[in-house]
Amino acid sequence: MFLYISRRLLYAIFVLFGVATVVFFIARITGDPVSIMLPPDATLEQENQLRSSLGLDKPLIQQYVIFMGNLLQLDLGTSLRYGESTLSLISERMPATIQLGVAAMVFSLSIAVPAGIITAIKRGKWLEKLVMSTVIFLQSVPVFWVGILLVLIFSVTLGWLPTGGVGTAWHLILPAIALGTHLLALVARLLRASLVESLESDYIRTAKAKGLLPKKVVGKHAMRNSLLPVVTIVGLEVGALLGGSVVTETVFAWPGVGQLLILAIYNRDFPLVQAIIIILAGIFVVVNLLVDILYAVIDPRIKYS
Repeated sequence: MFLYISRRLLYAIFVLFGVATVVFFIARITGDPVSIMLPPDATLEQENQLRSSLGLDKPLIQQYVIFMGNLLQLDLGTSLRYGESTLSLISERMPATIQLGVAAMVFSLSIAVPAGIITAIKRGKWLEKLVMSTVIFLQSVPVFWVGILLVLIFSVTLGWLPTGGVGTAWHLILPAIALGTHLLALVARLLRASLVESLESDYIRTAKAKGLLPKKVVGKHAMRNSLLPVVTIVGLEVGALLGGSVVTETVFAWPGVGQLLILAIYNRDFPLVQAIIIILAGIFVVVNLLVDILYAVIDPRIKYS
């Protein structure tokens, strides 16, 4: 296990190196931030002076070498727009994004797991058709559409919940539902398919023949073997939740990293865009490593070498 984790950490370094390289060059082709930072009547001398102070007058390869050197020292640069350390700006916003992501995960799994179990047990019944039709519909609609629809129904029409912003737990409900809808549908469908396959296995028939209660057959035997694909997709969807938060935070004016990324892209704030994407990629890599380790906990037959 130690060798496996060490190898995966080495791969993670190469992945983050690749992400940093791609983000650096893509950010540079989006446009010149100097044109946004200065007023329209700025002189050429003022533009050159600002470009020189930002280090944008250097050749692109030299800028890349400086960027990677700073990255090796865990220095992700200073925001061009705010004049502050990118790490401090992200650390201020990250708690809100984590809070939203955790709430969306709790919401989706609390509904998806019972829905997957019920539809697997009630195969061919009207309840299964109703639940699966709803799940497929939820998986088909985009996050921003769900968010706008929730605002129209529960905020504008009924007046039950705030339209956006932060302050109380009520502000978290609508963005968490909008963000967690896709994961809910995905986990419910995957768990149902995995459970149906497990319930038709020989060891389940043996357990039933031994007279075990249906709850024990499903909960102890079938569920454990059905959790591996669910854990996999949940681990992968952590990245999707972080990415989806960009849209959700914009719709609901949620002050998280996603909203900060949109502002950074709009302002062509290279260092801030690079820092946010690298940190999100790092979180994604770490979560997937934890998911791989969790496999061995769920299924002791899995060995890493």
